[in-house]
Amino acid sequence: MIRVNKNIEISESDLTYNFIRSSGPGGQNVNKVSTAVQLRFGINSSASLSEEIKSNLKSIAGRKVTKDGDLVIEAKRFRTQEKNRQDAISRLIVLIDKASRKKKKRIKTNPSTGSNLRRIETKKKIGEKKKMRRYSDRW
Repeated sequence: MIRVNKNIEISESDLTYNFIRSSGPGGQNVNKVSTAVQLRFGINSSASLSEEIKSNLKSIAGRKVTKDGDLVIEAKRFRTQEKNRQDAISRLIVLIDKASRKKKKRIKTNPSTGSNLRRIETKKKIGEKKKMRRYSDRW
């Protein structure tokens, strides 16, 4: 079991790993060894997530979610399979944790009287400055 936070745990059986060849530096090692990891997590089939968290996770993940509802995370930052696997799991945990948090409701506020007065004073000053630029009968 993978613990996301104090309320959510994910079963290892919900995760599938595909090891693929990684791009980037590493010489011939890159061409021979499949060190990059593609982690797949079935959002729809997961029993440990509520419907609200599932919908939030889909919206947060965006293009990482397939049409079937699988979340695909690709990790190829490190040169070993194990480190890349841990990296993919940690990124999944961050996404699920972010999806499980409640969004704070925005409270509307009004500008203070002092800020309104300052705004109007600066508007008047700018208007006076522009008025001075106008053509006059001085010439």
